[in-house]
Amino acid sequence: MVQILPVTFEHHREALGIGEPAPRISWRFAGEDQNWTQASYDIEIVRPSVDPVNPLLFQAVSHESVLVPWPTSPLLPRESASVRVRAKGPDGILTAWSEPKTVETGLYSHENWTAKFIAAPKLFAPNGSLKPVLFRKPFKVTAKVQKGRLYITSQGLYEAHINGTRVGDHVLAPGWTSYNHHLNYQTFDVTQHLVEGENAIGVEVGEGWFCTRLGFNGGRRDIYGDRMALLAQLEILLVDGNTLTINSDSSWHSGTGPVISSEIYDGEVYDATLQKKEWSLPNLVDEQLSSVEESAFPKAQIVASTAPPVRRVQSLPPRNIFKSPTGKVIVDFGQNLVGWLRVRVSGPKAQKIIFTHTEVLENGECATRPLRNCKATDSIILSGELLEWEPKFTFHGFRYVQVDGWPSETGEPESSAIEAIVVHTDMERTGWFECSNVKVNQLHENIRWGMKGNFVSIPTDCPQRDERLGWTGDIQIFAPTASFLYNTSGMLSGWLRDVAAEQINDCDNVVPLVCPNIIGEEFPRAQAAWGDVAVITPNDLYLTYGDRKILQDQYRSMKAWIEKGIPRGSNGLWSSDTYQLGDWLDPYAPPSHPADGKTDPHLVANAYLVQITKVIARTSEILDHQDDACHFASEARKLQEEFQRQYITPSGRLAPDTMTSISLAIAFSLFRTPEETAAAAKRLGVLVRTSNFKIGTGFAGTPLICPALSQSGLAQLAYQMLLCEECPSWLYPITMGATTMWERWDSMLPDGSINPGSMTSFNHYALGSVGAWLHATVAGICPAKPGWREISFMPVPGGTITSAKAVFDSPHGRVENSWRIEDGKFIMDAVVPPNTSALIKLPGQETVNSVGSGSFHFEIPYIAPEWPIPAIKEPFDS
Repeated sequence: MVQILPVTFEHHREALGIGEPAPRISWRFAGEDQNWTQASYDIEIVRPSVDPVNPLLFQAVSHESVLVPWPTSPLLPRESASVRVRAKGPDGILTAWSEPKTVETGLYSHENWTAKFIAAPKLFAPNGSLKPVLFRKPFKVTAKVQKGRLYITSQGLYEAHINGTRVGDHVLAPGWTSYNHHLNYQTFDVTQHLVEGENAIGVEVGEGWFCTRLGFNGGRRDIYGDRMALLAQLEILLVDGNTLTINSDSSWHSGTGPVISSEIYDGEVYDATLQKKEWSLPNLVDEQLSSVEESAFPKAQIVASTAPPVRRVQSLPPRNIFKSPTGKVIVDFGQNLVGWLRVRVSGPKAQKIIFTHTEVLENGECATRPLRNCKATDSIILSGELLEWEPKFTFHGFRYVQVDGWPSETGEPESSAIEAIVVHTDMERTGWFECSNVKVNQLHENIRWGMKGNFVSIPTDCPQRDERLGWTGDIQIFAPTASFLYNTSGMLSGWLRDVAAEQINDCDNVVPLVCPNIIGEEFPRAQAAWGDVAVITPNDLYLTYGDRKILQDQYRSMKAWIEKGIPRGSNGLWSSDTYQLGDWLDPYAPPSHPADGKTDPHLVANAYLVQITKVIARTSEILDHQDDACHFASEARKLQEEFQRQYITPSGRLAPDTMTSISLAIAFSLFRTPEETAAAAKRLGVLVRTSNFKIGTGFAGTPLICPALSQSGLAQLAYQMLLCEECPSWLYPITMGATTMWERWDSMLPDGSINPGSMTSFNHYALGSVGAWLHATVAGICPAKPGWREISFMPVPGGTITSAKAVFDSPHGRVENSWRIEDGKFIMDAVVPPNTSALIKLPGQETVNSVGSGSFHFEIPYIAPEWPIPAIKEPFDS
């Protein structure tokens, strides 16, 4: 029997304080009924402010269940409504109603804010950073509380308390946005924190990304401003019908507490002797409190976030506590992660404990060189009493922590006294994968952990060193993998909004290399593959979530990049005068020059240019911009012909002739004829075999080489590359104990030493873009139409892998596919969710079957392909 799961609104995981007055409604289906499609639906909306007694009922004859338009008048600011849905199937039978789900709007505009931004006197820590500030305001509630809402943001990072109790479970709030354009605020239900009588609100604010040091080569401070500020609006509805609003304004006071400094890169210093346990209680008497100043409302929009908040999502106990060869105490958590420590410790007053966080060991010691100008160090000063501590306004990328000064005879903490707290944007997990090869499973887990660690408010390149920036090229190649593993719709669409704002308003239509853009003009501006995120990633999100609005919202940015941002030569291709990053981190590039790979960077740039022009032509058609669609389709043909003249010889060979160049040309359909494509695929196979199946691609080629081989009928070569364990390969880091994806194929050398390049991270997701191929080809599921309305089940077995399984919670419902090879048979079980259809093609068969929803079981004879395919060796090879 088909069931409807609770509805969702827009792309929100939670629907308190959203910014959309007319939120679109989606619902998923559960059940395995055969050929079930929705014929019509009923939406029931309870709006107490409109009619407290009678629900509103809306009916429609439609099969749509994803992002259905809001059927009634827009919600007012602060208004709540309860929504549930039922659907009628093809047999005329109605499903049960879904569970009711509440949506509540926040504040829509500047006019809805009566609070003022407030700032405290600047106080500097010994290291030159700003000391975190404690803001507080006592107030009186004259009757029992019916409802309380706190609307809050800061220029900096905040943590709020009411009457001594922490508000919410967000961390690193309000997150990092392009602060000159958008500043996110959050909404909290604080009803349970408020009492009749005396109350107090307290908010601690630290530098965060707003005014801390950011960037490499020493970085810069005060990029967005030189002081922290708070905006807080506490609205209280009393049972007697009256309302009370507590605004941040000049009546608040400020002070400092035990957090001496807290920086993104360098960590936190906490002095427990300065604890103020009563600072957010009503009756605090503190003569050291200072007045605050009201500051100007920023020009940036104050907006409700489209992304889930950053949260503590997991804790890990130590795997091992040991002493290094030099006698240092090291805690190993067994997993490279992002977050911080939580410790419980007591010891002599003024005893200082220092925690240094690193990703790897070198020669048995914590390896700090890859951190560059980042200390990644937290310090606590004890008070003589038991202390339970974790930092508030910093985070680290680490597996190992060196502990200096722990108050025990050995200097080692007990395992129960220390744990690692895993932190990331709290996206809903949507995708799972496993197969018969344990190392490939570990690879997939490394991809997932790499994503978790680099989705901290924005999609970053690395979480540990003096960088942690939103590099556009990294997410451009990784977005398809990311959007399978987790629901990225809200987070990435919000980030793309910032990309567009900075591109159009700040960068003369050039897509910045990083967003938020803090690196200035010292780096090359317009970059193919990086800037192409403006075109490719909205399209990837549309394919996964089926939301035309993402394309609509980004369309101006797409056009601006293609028409104005890209420097062109007279032939329409990229200007030959531009510096290009190209196939970044090709394994043949020298450690100190990661752009100097085998493939001509301008071939990469121009292949991408043809592709993005094709993509915007399709986007224009989807959005019914027919004139643009015709124009860009024509432009794409001209550019492709020019690409062919420049890079494809009369005999059909590419110049240069590399794994990356051929993979790009096959994946982007750049050849003149099917015969040229077939010849190129054969040549790619030769290159792969000649390399002894070791990878020869960097950022541009890595996501495309396995798909290029597979679509060319050479999937077994792709499997041999996947299963290769020699460096460079995907499994080489597994053999070296990696638990996340590395930045370089050889971030750690076979002898255990760290790559000598100054840019070496052990937590980068870009090379994990192979995950999309694992899902689509190995497990065999991917969307055949946008939003997974039609699903492709086309697994291609290979190598020594004898089984695989993938599960994906699509916008319509759960998609499942599992297969195994057993007794000469290929056995597959597929689940197609209600209200969708599927295309199914089994290995070795040419027929593609179209089916409706339901569960399907297949068994066919199976003859394994030749394995392994021999490498092509040089004559002098043994």
